[in-house]
Amino acid sequence: MNNSRNLLLAFVLSGLLILGWDVGMRYFYPQPETQAAQRKTPPGGVVASGEEPGAVEGTSVVAGDLTNGTPATGPVDLSAALADPQRVVIEAPRIAGSINLVGARIDDIVLKDHRETTDKDSGPVRLFAPERTFDEYFAEFGFLVNAKRSSSQAVWSADGDKLTPDRPVTLTRRENDLTYSIKLTVDEDYMITAEQSVTNAAEEAAAVVQPFALIKRSAIPGANADADPRYNASPDEFLSHAGPVGVFDDVLNDPHAYHELAELKTWSPTGSPDWLGFSDRYWLGALVPGESAESATFRSLKSDLFRADVLYTAQTLAPGATLTQSTRLYAGAKDSVILDRYEDGGISQFGKAISWGWFEIIEKPLLWLLRTLNGLIGNFGVAIIGMTLVIRGLLFPIAQKQFSSMAQMKAVQPKMKAIQERYKDDKQTQQQKIMELYKEEKVNPLAGCLPLVIQIPIFFALYKVLILAIEMRHEPFLYIRDLTAPDPATILNLFGVLPYEVPGFLGIGVLAVLLGVTMWLTFKLNPSTMDPMQQQIFNLMPWFLMFVMAPFAAGLLLYWVTSNILTLAQQKYLYSRHPQLKAAAEKEKAEMAQKAEREKAEKSKA
Repeated sequence: MNNSRNLLLAFVLSGLLILGWDVGMRYFYPQPETQAAQRKTPPGGVVASGEEPGAVEGTSVVAGDLTNGTPATGPVDLSAALADPQRVVIEAPRIAGSINLVGARIDDIVLKDHRETTDKDSGPVRLFAPERTFDEYFAEFGFLVNAKRSSSQAVWSADGDKLTPDRPVTLTRRENDLTYSIKLTVDEDYMITAEQSVTNAAEEAAAVVQPFALIKRSAIPGANADADPRYNASPDEFLSHAGPVGVFDDVLNDPHAYHELAELKTWSPTGSPDWLGFSDRYWLGALVPGESAESATFRSLKSDLFRADVLYTAQTLAPGATLTQSTRLYAGAKDSVILDRYEDGGISQFGKAISWGWFEIIEKPLLWLLRTLNGLIGNFGVAIIGMTLVIRGLLFPIAQKQFSSMAQMKAVQPKMKAIQERYKDDKQTQQQKIMELYKEEKVNPLAGCLPLVIQIPIFFALYKVLILAIEMRHEPFLYIRDLTAPDPATILNLFGVLPYEVPGFLGIGVLAVLLGVTMWLTFKLNPSTMDPMQQQIFNLMPWFLMFVMAPFAAGLLLYWVTSNILTLAQQKYLYSRHPQLKAAAEKEKAEMAQKAEREKAEKSKA
């Protein structure tokens, strides 16, 4: 009776946990109802006449805070904004777009190597977009004069019509006796350099001049950002930071998400800025300041807008003098190879823009191995299988030691039982004698746990690699179009035949079923010495994990299924090498069954 009640309780608790997982994920990481619902109005909205867009909400306009002098009106259609003739084309190997001569803004960047969706005809990922469009996100370089920002609507002249790695473009404009210029260069990857200069043509000292650089963006990154449209709240994103990020005095600072920055209003990390900007799971917009950076601040603006800005030291220009300041802008994918290359070139901790976390020491070698295998094989799905073979091959000596330890444990079982029986009323002495037995027989009872302990960080590290590595994004395998997304072939919609999506934990796909079956087979192959009640609960584990793991990345399930298959082969081989281990387990299992039958018979008689 107690066993039946406990079994029923186990079923109920398992069901509640499965349901609770999905409900909890939806509660703590809510998904938007639809992209369209979130994006009926642009993030900047319509600004009332006379209002200072860019002023920090709840504060008065302060000179030097980079607020615009001209009120904005909107919204703005993206196609119409990009059709403006006052633009200079950007054409580089990895990025394309244009520079807006109104305000000297880099507000049009698409990433040529990455598509918005898995559809082959989908367009490239758009990273930057003009002000007051739905995906507002841009960089601007300019000057403060007497602590006041000149109009952001000022029109600049360009000495060329296209910016390429071989052809820099210089923007110029004149205001009173000051001549401003911004020389822009772009490299082969994602870095644009802006060299800002101002020359005083007056016969006397000019006003105080202070160069600045900023990135302004909406908290609604859009569908191509692969994150929740508002505050990066998709279930996977708790492993990845989205929001303000930077390195100050060689220390990474990324404690705040967008909604936390909105509560703080402003945030100025301590230390000299090495770089700062905004991070999504796969994309990064960041400023790399030159020397003389006086302040670096993240700000929450009105209407879900955010800004990262750098102010340089203000100087009074003597007659005929020129002030020059250089700032770099990274606008691109968080490719670890590229980021590390920039870090090797002198940008401190630039590779930390990817949220590797504590297991970076494992994650980066795994990513390297996946890239290497993919280069040889040509498919990341097969590369995951190959990586699993490599890992299990490296762990095989440990597995052999595990089975040898298990055999030794079985050999000392009679002596252990004798000690337990002799000292059954003195637990302290019993434990002491058992430890002496282990030492005498050279048995390590924890050796059998080592393979499992090693697998846990590897499993978690692979999960983070699948979530964070841009190389894995939209990578297909057989019928799977994206290894970083859940298995699309779910049973309840007949593998895509029925026209609806199965929600959450009910989306049991082919890989989830294979996971449950292979895990069940490994449990069946391994003779258990648990009592019948424990065995019944243990038998539920594969099917419980089948539901829990179904919403996870298909690549992760592919790794686990492959690992289970290798475990089956390994167990068969090792049991053939240690037949006494299986025989002893079977004997002990039979004895426990007989004991349970006797107890049951005695209870029925009573």
